[in-house]
Amino acid sequence: MKLKAIIFDLDGTLLDTLKDLALSVNTVLESKGYPGHPVDAYRYFVGDGLDLLVKRAFPEEACSGSNLDFLMEEVREEYGRRWADHTVPYAGVPEMLDLLEQMAVPKAIFSNKLHQFALLTVEKLLSSWRFLDIIGIGPHMPRKPDPTGALQIAKKMKLEPGEIVYAGDTDTDMKTAQAGGFYPAAVLWGFRPAEELKAAGAKFLAADPMAVTELFR
Repeated sequence: MKLKAIIFDLDGTLLDTLKDLALSVNTVLESKGYPGHPVDAYRYFVGDGLDLLVKRAFPEEACSGSNLDFLMEEVREEYGRRWADHTVPYAGVPEMLDLLEQMAVPKAIFSNKLHQFALLTVEKLLSSWRFLDIIGIGPHMPRKPDPTGALQIAKKMKLEPGEIVYAGDTDTDMKTAQAGGFYPAAVLWGFRPAEELKAAGAKFLAADPMAVTELFR
Protein backbone atom coordinates (compact mmCIF):
# COMPACT_ATOMS: atom_id res chain seq x y z
CA MET A 1 0.00 0.00 0.00
CA LYS A 2 1.39 3.39 -1.01
CA LEU A 3 2.27 5.67 1.90
CA LYS A 4 0.52 9.02 1.56
CA ALA A 5 0.83 10.91 4.88
CA ILE A 6 2.75 11.01 8.15
CA ILE A 7 1.95 11.45 11.82
CA PHE A 8 4.88 12.45 14.00
CA ASP A 9 5.61 11.98 17.64
CA LEU A 10 6.90 15.28 19.08
CA ASP A 11 9.48 14.97 21.89
CA GLY A 12 12.54 13.08 20.68
CA THR A 13 11.28 13.08 17.10
CA LEU A 14 10.77 16.67 15.94
CA LEU A 15 11.96 18.54 19.04
CA ASP A 16 14.87 17.94 21.38
CA THR A 17 13.05 18.59 24.66
CA LEU A 18 15.14 16.37 26.93
CA LYS A 19 17.17 18.99 28.79
CA ASP A 20 14.19 21.20 29.67
CA LEU A 21 12.20 18.18 30.86
CA ALA A 22 15.14 16.92 32.92
CA LEU A 23 15.89 20.28 34.52
CA SER A 24 12.21 20.81 35.35
CA VAL A 25 11.94 17.48 37.17
CA ASN A 26 15.34 17.84 38.82
CA THR A 27 14.35 21.25 40.17
CA VAL A 28 11.30 19.75 41.87
CA LEU A 29 13.26 16.72 43.07
CA GLU A 30 15.89 18.90 44.69
CA SER A 31 13.25 21.16 46.27
CA LYS A 32 11.98 18.05 48.06
CA GLY A 33 15.42 17.00 49.22
CA TYR A 34 15.96 14.27 46.62
CA PRO A 35 18.97 14.09 44.28
CA GLY A 36 18.44 14.89 40.64
CA HIS A 37 19.28 12.57 37.75
CA PRO A 38 21.70 13.01 34.82
CA VAL A 39 19.97 14.44 31.75
CA ASP A 40 20.64 11.22 29.80
CA ALA A 41 18.71 9.19 32.39
CA TYR A 42 15.57 10.99 31.28
CA ARG A 43 15.73 9.23 27.91
CA TYR A 44 14.06 6.32 29.68
CA PHE A 45 11.86 8.39 31.99
CA VAL A 46 10.03 10.39 29.31
CA GLY A 47 7.68 9.35 26.52
CA ASP A 48 4.74 7.87 28.41
CA GLY A 49 3.06 10.89 29.98
CA LEU A 50 3.66 13.15 32.96
CA ASP A 51 2.49 10.75 35.65
CA LEU A 52 4.90 8.02 34.58
CA LEU A 53 7.71 10.56 34.22
CA VAL A 54 7.19 11.58 37.86
CA LYS A 55 6.90 7.98 39.05
CA ARG A 56 10.14 7.04 37.30
CA ALA A 57 12.09 10.05 38.53
CA PHE A 58 10.92 10.19 42.15
CA PRO A 59 11.37 7.59 44.89
CA GLU A 60 8.38 5.28 45.20
CA GLU A 61 7.45 6.57 48.65
CA ALA A 62 7.22 10.14 47.33
CA CYS A 63 4.50 9.16 44.84
CA SER A 64 2.07 7.55 47.25
CA GLY A 65 -1.57 8.60 47.40
CA SER A 66 -2.49 12.14 46.48
CA ASN A 67 1.15 13.23 46.65
CA LEU A 68 1.59 12.08 43.05
CA ASP A 69 -0.94 14.70 41.93
CA PHE A 70 0.90 17.43 43.86
CA LEU A 71 4.26 16.44 42.34
CA MET A 72 2.77 16.33 38.85
CA GLU A 73 1.37 19.83 39.30
CA GLU A 74 4.73 21.16 40.54
CA VAL A 75 6.55 19.60 37.60
CA ARG A 76 3.90 20.97 35.22
CA GLU A 77 4.36 24.46 36.64
CA GLU A 78 8.15 24.24 36.54
CA TYR A 79 8.12 22.99 32.96
CA GLY A 80 5.73 25.79 32.06
CA ARG A 81 8.37 28.28 33.21
CA ARG A 82 11.35 26.78 31.40
CA TRP A 83 10.14 24.61 28.50
CA ALA A 84 11.63 26.96 25.89
CA ASP A 85 15.04 27.44 27.51
CA HIS A 86 16.86 24.75 25.52
CA THR A 87 14.24 23.06 23.34
CA VAL A 88 14.87 23.27 19.59
CA PRO A 89 14.03 21.26 16.47
CA TYR A 90 16.61 18.55 15.81
CA ALA A 91 19.17 19.35 13.14
CA GLY A 92 17.71 18.47 9.76
CA VAL A 93 14.08 18.54 10.89
CA PRO A 94 13.29 21.94 9.30
CA GLU A 95 14.70 20.77 5.98
CA MET A 96 12.73 17.51 6.21
CA LEU A 97 9.49 19.39 6.90
CA ASP A 98 10.22 21.77 4.03
CA LEU A 99 10.65 18.86 1.62
CA LEU A 100 7.53 17.06 2.85
CA GLU A 101 5.56 20.21 2.17
CA GLN A 102 7.08 20.47 -1.31
CA MET A 103 6.03 16.84 -1.86
CA ALA A 104 2.48 17.69 -0.63
CA VAL A 105 2.64 15.01 2.09
CA PRO A 106 -0.01 15.70 4.78
CA LYS A 107 1.49 15.96 8.29
CA ALA A 108 0.14 15.78 11.83
CA ILE A 109 1.39 15.27 15.39
CA PHE A 110 0.22 12.82 18.07
CA SER A 111 2.22 13.08 21.30
CA ASN A 112 2.15 11.83 24.88
CA LYS A 113 2.94 15.40 25.86
CA LEU A 114 0.14 17.19 27.69
CA HIS A 115 -2.09 18.72 25.00
CA GLN A 116 -1.52 22.29 26.19
CA PHE A 117 2.25 21.91 25.93
CA ALA A 118 2.05 20.12 22.58
CA LEU A 119 0.14 23.07 21.13
CA LEU A 120 2.43 25.59 22.79
CA THR A 121 5.70 24.06 21.62
CA VAL A 122 4.49 23.59 18.06
CA GLU A 123 3.20 27.17 17.92
CA LYS A 124 6.51 28.50 19.22
CA LEU A 125 8.98 26.27 17.36
CA LEU A 126 7.23 24.64 14.39
CA SER A 127 4.78 27.28 13.21
CA SER A 128 6.48 27.60 9.82
CA TRP A 129 4.94 24.29 8.74
CA ARG A 130 1.35 23.15 8.38
CA PHE A 131 0.16 20.27 10.52
CA LEU A 132 -3.34 19.00 9.82
CA ASP A 133 -3.82 18.26 13.52
CA ILE A 134 -1.83 18.42 16.76
CA ILE A 135 -2.96 16.11 19.54
CA GLY A 136 -1.52 15.64 23.02
CA ILE A 137 -2.93 13.65 25.90
CA GLY A 138 -5.56 14.91 28.31
CA PRO A 139 -8.81 13.94 30.05
CA HIS A 140 -10.44 12.85 26.79
CA MET A 141 -7.39 11.49 24.96
CA PRO A 142 -5.70 8.31 26.21
CA ARG A 143 -1.94 8.05 26.13
CA LYS A 144 0.01 6.04 23.60
CA PRO A 145 0.32 3.17 22.85
CA ASP A 146 -3.46 3.56 22.65
CA PRO A 147 -3.82 4.66 19.00
CA THR A 148 -7.04 6.67 19.49
CA GLY A 149 -5.40 10.02 18.67
CA ALA A 150 -3.67 8.67 15.58
CA LEU A 151 -6.89 7.03 14.35
CA GLN A 152 -8.70 10.33 14.86
CA ILE A 153 -6.09 12.01 12.66
CA ALA A 154 -6.38 9.29 10.00
CA LYS A 155 -10.11 9.92 9.82
CA LYS A 156 -9.47 13.64 9.40
CA MET A 157 -6.95 12.87 6.66
CA LYS A 158 -9.55 10.60 4.98
CA LEU A 159 -6.93 7.88 4.67
CA GLU A 160 -6.61 4.30 5.89
CA PRO A 161 -4.07 3.82 8.71
CA GLY A 162 -2.01 1.58 6.42
CA GLU A 163 -1.47 4.56 4.12
CA ILE A 164 0.00 6.64 6.95
CA VAL A 165 3.45 6.56 8.54
CA TYR A 166 3.63 6.90 12.30
CA ALA A 167 7.14 8.17 13.07
CA GLY A 168 8.62 8.18 16.56
CA ASP A 169 11.66 7.49 18.67
CA THR A 170 10.48 5.02 21.34
CA ASP A 171 9.07 1.51 21.66
CA THR A 172 5.80 3.14 22.74
CA ASP A 173 5.61 4.86 19.34
CA MET A 174 6.18 1.60 17.48
CA LYS A 175 3.49 -0.11 19.57
CA THR A 176 1.12 2.78 18.83
CA ALA A 177 1.70 2.38 15.11
CA GLN A 178 1.07 -1.34 15.20
CA ALA A 179 -2.00 -1.05 17.42
CA GLY A 180 -3.61 1.32 14.94
CA GLY A 181 -2.46 -0.36 11.75
CA PHE A 182 -0.06 2.43 10.77
CA TYR A 183 3.35 2.02 9.15
CA PRO A 184 5.89 2.09 12.04
CA ALA A 185 8.94 4.23 11.24
CA ALA A 186 11.62 4.78 13.88
CA VAL A 187 13.90 7.81 14.08
CA LEU A 188 17.39 7.19 15.42
CA TRP A 189 18.30 10.69 16.59
CA GLY A 190 15.86 10.63 19.52
CA PHE A 191 15.72 9.01 22.94
CA ARG A 192 16.08 5.26 22.27
CA PRO A 193 18.53 2.95 20.42
CA ALA A 194 17.93 1.14 17.13
CA GLU A 195 17.90 -2.33 18.74
CA GLU A 196 15.00 -1.40 21.00
CA LEU A 197 13.05 0.15 18.15
CA LYS A 198 13.55 -2.85 15.86
CA ALA A 199 12.48 -5.21 18.63
CA ALA A 200 9.34 -3.10 19.12
CA GLY A 201 8.34 -3.57 15.47
CA ALA A 202 9.90 -0.72 13.48
CA LYS A 203 9.73 -1.42 9.75
CA PHE A 204 11.91 1.53 8.78
CA LEU A 205 14.87 3.12 10.58
CA ALA A 206 15.67 6.73 9.71
CA ALA A 207 19.27 7.59 10.54
CA ASP A 208 18.64 11.28 9.84
CA PRO A 209 15.55 13.42 9.23
CA MET A 210 15.86 13.56 5.45
CA ALA A 211 15.71 9.75 5.33
CA VAL A 212 12.04 10.01 6.35
CA THR A 213 11.21 11.58 3.00
CA GLU A 214 12.36 8.40 1.22
CA LEU A 215 9.14 6.73 2.36
CA PHE A 216 7.18 8.97 -0.03
CA ARG A 217 9.32 8.78 -3.15
